[in-house]
Amino acid sequence: MLRRSLLPSAQALLASVLAVAVITFSIALLDNYVPPFGLVVLYTLAVLAIAFFCGRTWASVTAVASMLAFNFFFLPPAHSLSLQDSSYWFALLAFVVTAIVVGTLAANARNRAVESEQRSRETALLADVATELLRRPGVERELTNLAEQTAKTLGLSSARLELRSGRAELGELPYPLGEDGGVLYAPTGEEPSLDARRRLLPALGALLAFAQEREQLAGEALAAETLRRSDAAKTAVLRAVSHDFRTPLATIETALGSLTSSELELTDDDRASLLDTIRLEHQRLKRLVEDILDLSRLQAGAADPALELWPASALVEQALDALPRRDRVKVALRDDLPLVRVDAVQLQRALVNVLENALRVSPPDQTVTVDVHATRKELLIRVVDQGPGVPPDELERIFTPFHQLGPAGGAGLGLAIARGFAEANGGRLWAESRAGQGASFAFALPAVEGLGEIAG
Repeated sequence: MLRRSLLPSAQALLASVLAVAVITFSIALLDNYVPPFGLVVLYTLAVLAIAFFCGRTWASVTAVASMLAFNFFFLPPAHSLSLQDSSYWFALLAFVVTAIVVGTLAANARNRAVESEQRSRETALLADVATELLRRPGVERELTNLAEQTAKTLGLSSARLELRSGRAELGELPYPLGEDGGVLYAPTGEEPSLDARRRLLPALGALLAFAQEREQLAGEALAAETLRRSDAAKTAVLRAVSHDFRTPLATIETALGSLTSSELELTDDDRASLLDTIRLEHQRLKRLVEDILDLSRLQAGAADPALELWPASALVEQALDALPRRDRVKVALRDDLPLVRVDAVQLQRALVNVLENALRVSPPDQTVTVDVHATRKELLIRVVDQGPGVPPDELERIFTPFHQLGPAGGAGLGLAIARGFAEANGGRLWAESRAGQGASFAFALPAVEGLGEIAG
């Protein structure tokens, strides 16, 4: 890698003197074997070296100093700048001109190489910046990494990027990247080169401005898509639950009409039956509203669980107490079950939804089995029904909101809510089935290591 800057003047002067001295000493050693004019070309090596490290000005100084040293030490009369033969002046002048031209060409070549390397690094930096900004959303999060890459490319000890112009910290100078591209802050005394300020910084600012605009447009598009999906979801909800709302409302209205009718003569048993009908349909409506609210909270990410330690037996017992027919459920609890850290209310809703679905699809004279056991890291609660089973292509789709499999009834929300609550509590819920052999719904909840239920 080429040096980006030339040596300071003091160092350049010392380097020039040393280079001339080394070549002069080398010619003195070879003077007895080779004629002096055959060795004067060696000074060109010193001129080339100084041109490369110090620039063409010091290369010209070295060329003149080489000519004077050769004249003083090797041309008669020795140790004098006067020449015995005036024709030597032409030879020395030709040498100086040649050395200056060679030094200038070498310095120019070096400058072009340095500039080419710098442009290559700047191009690579811009390509990396573009790739990072396109691949990773969030311009703000990438600023630190981009500032480090920019500092390395510009040869700075450090740098800081800001998307908006602000106040520079102590020991920093601001360098605008364009109208909307932000600001580069560099340490005082390490300012970027003029070429970099004209070429690299505006390009970097344009990329940052483009990334910000792209991010803003993506956010607006996402908001528009979210609003569109929300409207579509509202329409789907109304279509899916309109029948489930109308049926109990119509039943309640009919029962109330019968109770308040003066034309009907109702016995006490008739009135009790109508009141039971109203109560059951009211519970059905309440459950439907709760399901819709639960689904809304889950989809909005607002179903934050209140985690507490619970034994598996208590979770299953709470779910059974919420069922209208718990006598149709057979429970098998294994020994040494671990505790789980969950929201008991959410897990109860999830288990009840799965159990009600299992009871609904199973024949009235068949039982539903709940098997509870543990693996090394999880508590497993498996609900097995005696229904017709679930086709393989429906094993995931049944957890989609409003998806119904056959005429089993319901709004198609229960399993979606059950999976949502299971995942909100750090667990999983999935279905397994063989056609015609019933279905199995398995909850997997993270077990709390070292804590288990106390046998009682």
